[in-house]
Amino acid sequence: MAGWGDAGAYEVAPGVHRIPLPLPNDGLHAVNVYAIATSDGLVLIDSGWALAEAKDQLETSLAQIGHGFEDITRFLITHSHRDHYTLAVEVRRLFGTRIAIGVGEQANFDAMIDGDVESQFTDMIRWGAIELAEKLRPVFAKTDHDAIKRAYERPDEWIPGAQEIVVGGRVLQAIPTPGHTRGHLVFADPAAGLLFSGDHVLPHITPSIGFEPARAELPLGDYLDSLRLVRAMPEMRLLPAHGPVSDSVHTRVDELLVHHDNRLAATLDVVRGGATTAWDAAHKLLWTSRGRRFEELDTFNRTLAVGETAAHLDVLVARGELSSSIVDGVAEYLLSEQ
Repeated sequence: MAGWGDAGAYEVAPGVHRIPLPLPNDGLHAVNVYAIATSDGLVLIDSGWALAEAKDQLETSLAQIGHGFEDITRFLITHSHRDHYTLAVEVRRLFGTRIAIGVGEQANFDAMIDGDVESQFTDMIRWGAIELAEKLRPVFAKTDHDAIKRAYERPDEWIPGAQEIVVGGRVLQAIPTPGHTRGHLVFADPAAGLLFSGDHVLPHITPSIGFEPARAELPLGDYLDSLRLVRAMPEMRLLPAHGPVSDSVHTRVDELLVHHDNRLAATLDVVRGGATTAWDAAHKLLWTSRGRRFEELDTFNRTLAVGETAAHLDVLVARGELSSSIVDGVAEYLLSEQ
């Protein structure tokens, strides 16, 4: 039976094809790029990761629908993570294709291009993850910052918040949905009943929250607000960046809201049990759908786990259920005195 990440170009609506592209050593397996046909060529929503195999697969899949790289007139990018943005930069170098992304991602581009990783170390120290920060420091020291600058050349256009974008005979609505990243956008096609959701709403997994060099102050709060915003829109088909197309955005948004309600309750419970930092709390929570212990995660996923724990703790503070204070650079959390 074919999987959603199998190579090809799959028509998901008239004039719209889903093109899965490979990811390297990644549990997500693949990323979906969506090609929208217009009288002038193609507009692609997201681009894939700038890997030789992804570039070759995109070229092969476009050929299946009678097109090539030269027919792409524009990339509309949902957010700045490399599996969504960096292949667009390579195509632009060859064909001059225009790239557009939400203006909320400017701070992330500035941090990546300037090589600013200190904020990420500061975050980990604030979370109490000093051991993890020290483990990652030599990794960051070996990072090829020139390669990052090349991969993250700035876009041709910053999409300035909510607006309509004409794509051939369609009118897409670009809608800011911060949370996964601070400048994440979804693109809605209300007339066709389609939502190109990027990583904001995924059918099988919950997206990471605030994993970015310029982390927002309350990323989970932003994400929950963004989920409610999308839930208030008319029902549409879900066209996600990872996973298969499904018929109901609302159903999945409801599941994600319940998940985070449960996660907030579990996080509050571990503070009741004595955890005082994000690092402590992350060790006492279970991770992934398999209920894995923190110690079973690799370094990358431990980083995600601690950051997401901090995001939940900060929402509990914002709700008045916890209080926090900074002690020697580390955020400590206590039950609020009610």
